[in-house]
Amino acid sequence: MGEKKHLKRSMTSGQMEMISLGGAIGVGLFMGAASTIKWTGPSVILAYAFMGCILYIVMRALGEMLYINPGTGSFVDYATNHVHPVAGYLAQWANIFQYIVVGISEVVATTEYLRFWWKDSSDWIAGIIIIFALLIANLLSAKAYASLEFWFSMVKVVTIIFMIVLGCLMIFLGFGNHGHAIGLSNLWKHGGFFTGGWTGFAFAMTLVAGSYQGIELIGVSAGEAANPKNAIVKSVKSVLWRILIFYVGAIFVIVTIYPWNKIGLIGSPFTNTFAKVGITAAAGIINVVVLTAALSGANSGIYSASRMLYKLGRDGKAPKILGNVSKHRVPNFAIIAVTGSILIGFLINVVVQLAKVPLGNVFVIIYSSSVLPGMVAWFVILLAELKFRKKHPEAMEGHPFKLPLYPYSNYFALLMLTLILVFMFINTETRISAIVGALVLIFFTILYFVKHHNKKAEN
Repeated sequence: MGEKKHLKRSMTSGQMEMISLGGAIGVGLFMGAASTIKWTGPSVILAYAFMGCILYIVMRALGEMLYINPGTGSFVDYATNHVHPVAGYLAQWANIFQYIVVGISEVVATTEYLRFWWKDSSDWIAGIIIIFALLIANLLSAKAYASLEFWFSMVKVVTIIFMIVLGCLMIFLGFGNHGHAIGLSNLWKHGGFFTGGWTGFAFAMTLVAGSYQGIELIGVSAGEAANPKNAIVKSVKSVLWRILIFYVGAIFVIVTIYPWNKIGLIGSPFTNTFAKVGITAAAGIINVVVLTAALSGANSGIYSASRMLYKLGRDGKAPKILGNVSKHRVPNFAIIAVTGSILIGFLINVVVQLAKVPLGNVFVIIYSSSVLPGMVAWFVILLAELKFRKKHPEAMEGHPFKLPLYPYSNYFALLMLTLILVFMFINTETRISAIVGALVLIFFTILYFVKHHNKKAEN
């Protein structure tokens, strides 16, 4: 019985890389791109590149600590041990909230993508079927989850590469455009490169930051890696550059092929770009990949949040039943709790839409609610790494995977993430979401101190 209480190390480094890709290349890119392009125009390319550099610092800081102490939910352990116990507690609940919200937005996006083929498809039926399919996949085993995520991500990656190659052929050689090269003029023709000015660029960074969330999944999946140290170094080194290529390359193709100010907010700009240019077959293929990306993102979110709930259950910070594992050695009750929350959130969204409540861009509101809680993981990783080095100078001697330009790179990343949050509160389209995220964090902070106070009183 004792053996069954622990998760099984069954993931390869390849599966870990794909899990991180699956978590980060999702609906934030494919649906969120419409809003970020609207706010800042073609300069959105720089927004994705700049955010990628910030995340490189975060990932190297995480990799530095993971190399010495890999384990499920590692960045939470670092927050608890090197920042403050409340930081670890917040990181766990923020991660759970983040991925439940992301899961809801991924399912909402999936139902929209299905309308590309079936205009009159029922959103709520499709959403429920998708959620139950993901539940079953996650309940089978960590290996089954990893295999599913590997293929989800493989389809996504191959198709994005296809889109980038095809897009470049259209831009420079006129392929699919009657031999007339589209050229680069769309990057500056319609109001300039920075169409929204620096304010619009800063606003775009808030959703761009959200689209990168999930990259820290390496810190969770490390607990189930067969050879943690080698897998971590390989994954951290390769996954960020791949994501940068996919994000920056894909966004470059979109804003170059089609005028940025004509990219609609309905569906995916990836699909719409090819459909409007006239390559309907390519549009159908791209819609397959954005659909896969949404499923992949939801799948990764269920995995991550359930492991956090499992850890909370094991540590006595949540109902103990959540710390149980099934005969397949997966945290079945935690998986059911997370998936059930996504289902409830999705159904509430359906009701709101049927009631025609005027909420503006519902997708942006739902999705950006996850940004502030999702950033907690990045903040605690950076803060923990500063303390980690001071506490363990002996561990850093001969360390093969140190954060470059420490501590200045760390301080720079912390400053930039803070500025992004400030602009999130300034932007009227993300302000409600930022307030929701802040209230969630305040609630769990109060809950922690109430529980801590009660424990002291009992002792």
